Amino acid sequence: MQFEQIKALDETYLAHTYGRYPIAFCGGKNATLEGVDGKKYIDFGAGIAVNLFGVNDEAWKTAVKEQIDRIQHVSNYYYSEPTVRLAELVCRRAGAQRVFFGNSGAEANECAFKAARKYSFMKYGAGRSDIISLRGSFHGRTLFTLTATGQDAFHKYFDPFAGGVVYADADIASVEKAAEHACAVVIECVQGEGGVKALPEAFVKALAAFCAARDILLICDEVQCGMGRTGKFSAYEHYGITPDLVTLAKGLAGGLPIGACLFYEKTKDVFAPGDHGSTFGGNPVACAGGISVVSRITDGFLEEVEEKSRYLRKGLKEIFGEDALTGLGLMIGIRTALPAKEVAQKCLEKGLLVLTAHDLVRLLPPLSITKQEIDEGLRILGEVIS
Repeated sequence: MQFEQIKALDETYLAHTYGRYPIAFCGGKNATLEGVDGKKYIDFGAGIAVNLFGVNDEAWKTAVKEQIDRIQHVSNYYYSEPTVRLAELVCRRAGAQRVFFGNSGAEANECAFKAARKYSFMKYGAGRSDIISLRGSFHGRTLFTLTATGQDAFHKYFDPFAGGVVYADADIASVEKAAEHACAVVIECVQGEGGVKALPEAFVKALAAFCAARDILLICDEVQCGMGRTGKFSAYEHYGITPDLVTLAKGLAGGLPIGACLFYEKTKDVFAPGDHGSTFGGNPVACAGGISVVSRITDGFLEEVEEKSRYLRKGLKEIFGEDALTGLGLMIGIRTALPAKEVAQKCLEKGLLVLTAHDLVRLLPPLSITKQEIDEGLRILGEVIS
């Protein structure tokens, strides 16, 4: 199908919820995509941190196809081998005790918020149910997770919001002030949609100690910054803390819909049958994709991610300057003289896909990106900036 046909059908039949760039993709390999116009594009976005091993990854395709040849879905009334295998892999890799599978980051965060409220209610009774969220955060687009998103721009039109969410700055005094009725604090160690900001280490450590002392659960939203993106399996590992609940999604199944809420020691038995559920959560095909992804995020692979991050950041500093970069690992924000959306459009025209976050250019390339692909992307960025 030609691009104009695709565009016409999109504008006619799909809800107008996205501001799309004028390109449709039909194939590719690793971090190089191909448009329906036959043009090649270097991918510095990975479907917003989803395609951890790029596109057309042979190991992932084999795992998914083999599962499709067996069974594509089974109700959660019954056991499923791919589901329990992925659960074991994720829990062992992340140091968790249990996991609940859903279908998205928003669902994973909803699960964490429900778990935190039940934990507090069972231990302390009613009246201790607030979720503290940081300003600048992003936690999803359901009404509860949208409420927990600490950005006013996302709060237009959708009142009334869910109750029991309070906001604080990334400052321990601000959190203490908000904590009178709190059951949990939710953070992204690197705020993605909020501007690719890594939280200060002193604050995160102080927050973990504050929460532990008051039995307030610490939730780490790793939907965008987890799964090896920062050079560690989980971004919170950079801070030397252990949360009580962790949420994953995006790259977990390598391109298939999945979300996960991980339970640690305090919370591992908080849910009982009937407390929570999801029709498609733990889907065998998605979990087969997840097994392929998680099994390959080894310590050696993470060392390669860190090395690629250093290589990419070195090239970016030569283009944009020493102080232009934010983020951790292969989760990078760039302050640019040109408006970020203008940079993204010009990059697209030259064959490079980048993202934006507020006034920053945002890069989230596949973790499997090659140095040759990095070099080509840097060349295009250099042309655009010059």
